[in-house]
Amino acid sequence: MTKLVVDGKEIDVPAEYTVMQACEEAGAEIPRFCFHDRLSVAGNCRMCLVEVKGGPPKPVASCAMGVRDLRPGPEGQPPEIFTKSPMVKKAREGVMEFLLINHPLDCPICDQGGECDLQDQAMAYGVDGSRFYENKRAVENKYIGPLVKTIMTRCIHCTRCVRFTTEVAGVSDLGLIGRGEDAEITSYLEEALSSEMQGNVIDLCPVGALTSAPYEFNARPWELVKTESIDVMDALGSAIRVDTRGKEVMRIMPRLNEEVNEEWISDKSRFIWDGLKTQRLDRPYVKQNGKLAAASWTDALNAVAAKVKAAGGAKTAAIAGDLASVEDMFALKALMESIGSVNMDCRQDGAQLDPSLGRTTYLFNSSVEGIEDADAILIVGANPRIEAPVLNARIRKTWRRGALKVGLIGEPVDLTYDVDHLGAGPDTLAELVAGKNSFADVLKGAKRPMIIVGEGAIAREDGAAVLAAAAKLAQDIGAVSDEWNGFNVLHTAASRVGGLDLGFVPGEGGLSTGGIQDAAAKGDVDVVFLLGADELDMSSFGDAFVVYIGTHGDRGAHRADVILPGAAYTEKSGTYVNLEGRVQLASRASFPPGDAREDWAIIRALSGALGKPLAFNTFAQLRAAVVEAVPHMANVNGIATGMASDISKLAARGGDMSGAGFAQAFSDFYLTNPIARASAVMAECSALAMQRRAEAAE
Repeated sequence: MTKLVVDGKEIDVPAEYTVMQACEEAGAEIPRFCFHDRLSVAGNCRMCLVEVKGGPPKPVASCAMGVRDLRPGPEGQPPEIFTKSPMVKKAREGVMEFLLINHPLDCPICDQGGECDLQDQAMAYGVDGSRFYENKRAVENKYIGPLVKTIMTRCIHCTRCVRFTTEVAGVSDLGLIGRGEDAEITSYLEEALSSEMQGNVIDLCPVGALTSAPYEFNARPWELVKTESIDVMDALGSAIRVDTRGKEVMRIMPRLNEEVNEEWISDKSRFIWDGLKTQRLDRPYVKQNGKLAAASWTDALNAVAAKVKAAGGAKTAAIAGDLASVEDMFALKALMESIGSVNMDCRQDGAQLDPSLGRTTYLFNSSVEGIEDADAILIVGANPRIEAPVLNARIRKTWRRGALKVGLIGEPVDLTYDVDHLGAGPDTLAELVAGKNSFADVLKGAKRPMIIVGEGAIAREDGAAVLAAAAKLAQDIGAVSDEWNGFNVLHTAASRVGGLDLGFVPGEGGLSTGGIQDAAAKGDVDVVFLLGADELDMSSFGDAFVVYIGTHGDRGAHRADVILPGAAYTEKSGTYVNLEGRVQLASRASFPPGDAREDWAIIRALSGALGKPLAFNTFAQLRAAVVEAVPHMANVNGIATGMASDISKLAARGGDMSGAGFAQAFSDFYLTNPIARASAVMAECSALAMQRRAEAAE
């Protein structure tokens, strides 16, 4: 520790701290534009100037000077730093004057207005006039894609966007060209950015040079009601803030959560909001004479109840989709049990995961934050870059430190970091288990090895055998112990872990997703409930009576015989469990459109129509029932770790693996669920990505 005196206050800080960190440790406020905690130091805005006693006879940039570089006093006194001296005040006012020489007076029409760092710091450190009377410089706007709008005349060249795309996102798309007053930030040949996390530059930009294109001129920040919630576009469970005006979601922003998403979110999470407004189901529909017709809730529920009573529990089944909350699935499970059905599944992609083996067999056991402790990673049948972009950024963050080695089994893809492509499928995994691949030695030599198994490896007929082989490999390389569990499953669905925790899987003699489809095609299942389940082959249900509880006119609604309109994730409170097993609460930010209702309330009403009313009438009662059935659901933001010994049970299952290579869980990052497919912004991004892939193939 090093002793310092900041504005007369004596503190002890680590020697590796910068002067800026030391000052903030002492409670001093240091203004900055270019500095960011998660990016490299640029030191080019000069706003963070401080005075160092005994140092150079000029202010120093506190972000770029280390504590260990400070000299003690002539008699060994601790170095002294001043953040409010006349020298510092004059220096900061001068820097602000320089920054405003060319900055346009756009505040009344700037989307950054009201939450702009430059506005705030100009109020605190600006002066009432300027000594410069030259014409302001103008810069042409750049095209960098459909998500980020550029007004480059406002740019102050802090280079935060350049450093983020290069260091965090892992794409070298942005750069600074020219010198002096000719300096400009631009993309290569003004092409669209290729990162799935590019929207984060909007939050990073301290001025209005980079703003949200879909949100352009839509609202002012003080008009919005801000609700803290959880993202469901992937299984990571990123912390988000939903901003609404009236009943309308205006934008989605990230929240800080060091354990999960730090302060980043993916572009799908950020820009999905326009899909919440289009193609919505806002009233019940019942199919009559082959066509869906609007109906009252009473008629729709009675039509479903009549079919279920006629079919009986044995011929009724339910499939939960990727965006369903824990409460919704719990209510549907309770309904199925009340009518005597064991045909239910939350694994609509057919993932071979068995909750009876223990929670450890289907969690990301190392935790997301634990990725930073790994020194070797094997990725099996996954593409984290599109399945969980923020998690992939965490892997890249660890890789940039220089000690991480990554191996990949599956399709060769660009993950934004160096990867050893070991092979395409199960044969390579078998070689690793047998110790016949050199990467096995890398894993065995690592102190904290990690294996990540993706949906592309387990959502197939031999998925159970692949998962068992991966578990055996984890045991053999020492990845599973009381101190460290390196066996991880990378889910793609926000509802998956919660559904497995609830036991929303076939009971004894029950049918899984594939079995339900086959039985429906043969006529052995007469009624199928789809709880937001759209990622299925709808033609496989034959003549079965399909009841769709969902939000959008997507695949499930097109196949349905009865549509019961539900609430989207921003329109209801609910519990989600992320891929590492963390229990998270989503809060309602707006209300469902028209006659749509929350999913659990629909199921409760349906139970009444069936004459088997469920034992809850309010969300609070339902939540209490969930906690009683699954106690760890009460530990919000906590992770109930499983038994490491469960990995041994999984490994002992064995099984034969086919020779077919692992395919990606999905190829189009932007169109993976009903909300995304209803979004015009996501459609534009998808078309752009498809064009980029076609050009690369040529």
